Amino acid sequence: MMARTVHAPRDEADLAALVASARETRAPLAVEGRGTRRALGRPVEAPATLSTADLSGITLYEPAELVMTARAGTSLAEIRATLASANQELAFDPIEHTALLGHDAGSTTIAAAFALNASGPRRPKIGAARDHLLGFRAVNGLGETFKSGGRVMKNVTGFDLSKLVCGSWGTLAVLSEVTFKVMPAPETTETIAVFGLDDEAAGRLMREASGLPQEVDAFAHLPAGADGPFSHVATTLLRLDGPPVSVASREADLVARFKALGQIEILGEDDSRRAWTDLREAGPIARRPGAIWRISLAPSDGPKLVAALRARELPLAGWFYDWVGGLVWLALEPEAGPQAGPVRAEVDRLGGHATLIRAGELVRGVDDVFHPQPAPLAALAARVKRAFDPDGILSPGRMTKGA
Repeated sequence: MMARTVHAPRDEADLAALVASARETRAPLAVEGRGTRRALGRPVEAPATLSTADLSGITLYEPAELVMTARAGTSLAEIRATLASANQELAFDPIEHTALLGHDAGSTTIAAAFALNASGPRRPKIGAARDHLLGFRAVNGLGETFKSGGRVMKNVTGFDLSKLVCGSWGTLAVLSEVTFKVMPAPETTETIAVFGLDDEAAGRLMREASGLPQEVDAFAHLPAGADGPFSHVATTLLRLDGPPVSVASREADLVARFKALGQIEILGEDDSRRAWTDLREAGPIARRPGAIWRISLAPSDGPKLVAALRARELPLAGWFYDWVGGLVWLALEPEAGPQAGPVRAEVDRLGGHATLIRAGELVRGVDDVFHPQPAPLAALAARVKRAFDPDGILSPGRMTKGA
């Protein structure tokens, strides 16, 4: 790909003027923060880049109100450090794709976390990134500045635009500022590791644990051979957060309940945090050389998908399960050949959704990166795109070829 001209607006007015100028000259823009996730999605069909990296800084933080406002280009490292100083955190713990794409932890931006709806292992209990966005300011494809929401969850005026912008990957509007809720950081975190279960048995354990009163807040299963400290044995992980006395009590209850299933080990706070950070970043398979898929299914269907793909003799390089089993991370061998067809056929059969997270630019330009929508939904998405960006100025082609 030829190098693009980079536009880096200094403030929101500059941002609006740049988009308006691009619209007038019919010169599309590839919207990004600091460029760390340029290799996600389809290749953008634009001669210039609009970077929000210079729109940086925390503009409001009220720890007592559990709310923060930051400009779009503020790094997650700055956000997390500021929150940590008040013993608070981003509870949705957004994935940064560090291991998958090779950039430094914390270098991604807060606006990208919401634009990608990037959610971590706590999603089944805490919700997705979009559930934590209180309001935002942005510029649409017409070069118009607009805002939505406010500083508290009940302050929603008109249509909830946050739900549209989150997950739109910069194709509807360029975020200039976001306001989001934060949460107190847990006093401690520990993890129960159950060893030796196959995928089906691990899925049953996770689903059972998710319905118990012990308030497990993250659930994952790594088959034997996954990269990391548990490569020698299949490992099922249940994370517990909270005051030390509460964690110890709930931990004891769960160990007593599941001890007959296999050997159990308790990961202390440091090991637990490292393990879940690695899981958030798809570490168990991220360093495999082939393509990487992220697949959402009903929690009971993950093992069925893996079994079906193996029955098709698709050369799987590795996989693991997050979100109580409802999120399958899948790596294919580099020589797997055409893969979107067989992967999506099985995902469709199970009623799921598959996204090609990592592949070469040629593959991403040919295969559907995002799961094809049914015709009525695709038509609705096209109407929404036209309402926000009628001339296709913002990141054309990133989600759908030619749009």
